Amino acid sequence: MFLKFFDKLKEKGLKVTLGEWLTLQEALDKGLACSSLTEFYYLARMTLVKSEVEYDKFDMAFEETFKGAQYETEVSKQMLKWLNKEEMNEMLQMEEKQWLNQLEEIKVDKDEVEQKFKDRLRDQDSEHNGGSFWIGTMGKTSFGNTGGNVGGVRVGGATGYQSAFAVVGERKFRDFRNDRVLDNRQFQQALRRLREFSSRLDIPKTELDINGTIDKTCNNGGCLQIVMEKPRKNSVKLLLLMDSGGTMIPYTELMNELFQSINKSNHYKDVKFYYFHNCIYSHVYKTPECENGDWVETEWLFRNLDSDYKVIIVGDAAMAPEELYSETGNYRGPNNGLSGMDWLLLLKKHFKKIVWMNPKMAPGRAPWREAETAVKEVFPMYKLTVAGLNEAMNTLMKKTGR
Repeated sequence: MFLKFFDKLKEKGLKVTLGEWLTLQEALDKGLACSSLTEFYYLARMTLVKSEVEYDKFDMAFEETFKGAQYETEVSKQMLKWLNKEEMNEMLQMEEKQWLNQLEEIKVDKDEVEQKFKDRLRDQDSEHNGGSFWIGTMGKTSFGNTGGNVGGVRVGGATGYQSAFAVVGERKFRDFRNDRVLDNRQFQQALRRLREFSSRLDIPKTELDINGTIDKTCNNGGCLQIVMEKPRKNSVKLLLLMDSGGTMIPYTELMNELFQSINKSNHYKDVKFYYFHNCIYSHVYKTPECENGDWVETEWLFRNLDSDYKVIIVGDAAMAPEELYSETGNYRGPNNGLSGMDWLLLLKKHFKKIVWMNPKMAPGRAPWREAETAVKEVFPMYKLTVAGLNEAMNTLMKKTGR
């Protein structure tokens, strides 16, 4: 079983060293897991996982290895289908306050409820809505979701009263992964790295260097040695160009979150936002609607934004080859006699640092996505994930090369 667990951890991408695995074995020999699977879970995670971004991978490996022993509460796909009913949410919200008021007055025997849950899982063979016995929705049962019982086990559905002491099948650390496509929370976390965009002014050292002070103090035998540094000043200028409409419609909310996150950021000296549809041509648009006339000339960008602007292009590069290579490929507006590829090359020629972020980038050179493959040869392209954004920021901040 434990060898299978080790293999599962590797399969999920966790880099577990032999030393860490032996440390876990030593901890088990000393009885630190207290013969409890729950205690073993926390002990193993503490020993083997190096970062919170790997918690979800660890949870999946643990679930797949020990699911038969974990709670004896494995839920079938059919039961989850019975239980996941979005139409129940409105009624749940209407009654939520009434039930929350009862939480402090109700005491639940956790062990008794868990045993009953196991019994229901073993015996139930049909869908139940309402009632007070089987796993189902609504009603007064302790098991399922959107019901009126406080302090049970939620299975499927969305959280409502937030009173369940256990949630079956929940992956709590899904949002910590660094390979997830970004949502609002992930944007906020990732954009903190952009503080590295600040530069040092050529002025007197008036700001405390905490890391330098600690190092100097340690090297000085513990006697305090103050180190000062020059204050930071935001000096990075950013140009954000975002694809809008068409195949990017499913990512509209994501694009809005990116816009809001960067717009509210104070890490930049200047930020410019413009939009395009599929490819950049002779004009870029002021709004996501990309309406004719509500634009600025791309050459205006070249005349008014110096080459030190860091450029982030966000789009899926999903366009027909003629939109990229034909001089008449821009069917939504003017292109001034140049193809989309010509305009991209002009963009690259003017600005020193450009990266392309793609929410659904295909791996390697995808023959079925000719345009994406071609764009990858012009600009460094990264997937729009936490890890991808961090890689893109590192590329933008390199001192040499493009």
